[in-house]
Amino acid sequence: MIEIRIHGRGGQGAVIASKILACAFFAEGKFVQSFPKFGVERRGAPVEAFLRYDDKKILLRNNIYTPHHLIVLDHTLIEATNVTSGLQKGGWIIINSSKKPQDFCLPDYRVACVDANELAMKYKLGSRSSPIVNTAILGAFAKATQMLKIDSIVTAVIDEVPIKAEDNAQAAKDAFEQTTI
Repeated sequence: MIEIRIHGRGGQGAVIASKILACAFFAEGKFVQSFPKFGVERRGAPVEAFLRYDDKKILLRNNIYTPHHLIVLDHTLIEATNVTSGLQKGGWIIINSSKKPQDFCLPDYRVACVDANELAMKYKLGSRSSPIVNTAILGAFAKATQMLKIDSIVTAVIDEVPIKAEDNAQAAKDAFEQTTI
């Protein structure tokens, strides 16, 4: 079983990202679980969402404490919270940032970056002050981890995103191409 934790801020789409990712894995024949963890439930507050996938039925019903991989929708969370808590050594950390992976001091992990904010602005996903970066970061996840096809992400985005589905899908494709590892 592979476990993934998504860190973001309220309004960035972390919960929807976990749902889209679950749908993409399900389309590739995996068993999945996706669920959020809320704190103060307000725009801008830290939010976590979780995903499990496996080749067999998943019977666990608890939080994810030792994820294999992380997705970070806001790079400032890396300095503000302990996002790597419990992350297994060698796991991927996919970061929404215009910085290069080597700019982050995370020696025990594999790091990939994409400027999902820029892509969200390009496709007018959210506002300039509050871009919605979830679909773009999933394209980066597909590129870095190679756990699933970008086509599965794109199909899940089109199926699950109610507004601007085509623009969200294109943001994911662009992120797939622009991710630095």
